[in-house]
Amino acid sequence: MLVKDLTDRKHPFLYADDLATKARAAMRDRGLRVVPIVNEHKRLLGVVSRTDIMTITSSVSPIQVKGIMSSPKFVATMDMDAYATLKEMIRLDEWYIPVTASSHDSTYTGILGLEAFIRSSLEKNLSNLSKPLSEVMSNQLLTCSSEDEVDNIWRLMQERSFAGLPVVKKGKLIGMVTQKDLLDTGAVFPGFEAKKGRFRAPPKISSVMKTSVASLKPTATIKEGAELMLKRNIGRIPIVDDNDKLIGIVDREDIARALL
Repeated sequence: MLVKDLTDRKHPFLYADDLATKARAAMRDRGLRVVPIVNEHKRLLGVVSRTDIMTITSSVSPIQVKGIMSSPKFVATMDMDAYATLKEMIRLDEWYIPVTASSHDSTYTGILGLEAFIRSSLEKNLSNLSKPLSEVMSNQLLTCSSEDEVDNIWRLMQERSFAGLPVVKKGKLIGMVTQKDLLDTGAVFPGFEAKKGRFRAPPKISSVMKTSVASLKPTATIKEGAELMLKRNIGRIPIVDDNDKLIGIVDREDIARALL
């Protein structure tokens, strides 16, 4: 299987001179996690992630995307081996990478995401899909409280490279907060916004977290986890015991690694 077999060729892109607020709107409206940036000839220049976007506090910022974009850690070409490419993505902790036409042609052609491989694996009904999530989940958990301040948790996400955190109370799962939640609500860097009078007090995680959280038991299969991720378009699933105590978490990378 080649990269071209898994590439999303309809994934939106922006030009270098587009405003960063346009990228933020695209991410909010379309649920994008990354937006490729190209020049007038559609040559790939860089990417903008949710992390990049969330450093902008103003809704009318004149900053252009070229001012916040970063260089991709890895760029695939259409003719690359898909399995080798996916393994490199996992090694680099990259869920999405831009794809160009060839090693000699940097024309942007689409995005390769881990979910494309997961979806393909479900269609092929690979044997590894029957394994329990307990074999692939992580039990090294970073969590937060509903009383934590949003800016502190956002900074923690940045420092630890987490896109989402479970919210717990006395060890039990009560919610989830993700970069998307913070982006959708606009509750980013409230300390900066407070100077403009936007917030009277720093917002708490309770004001932005989702309380209707899709979770699974450790005995659920990788297939069940993969299907839930794709159906809900979520990146991670908390694993709980019969008393709703959080005992692990599984993300797309865990699923893709198991299937590879």
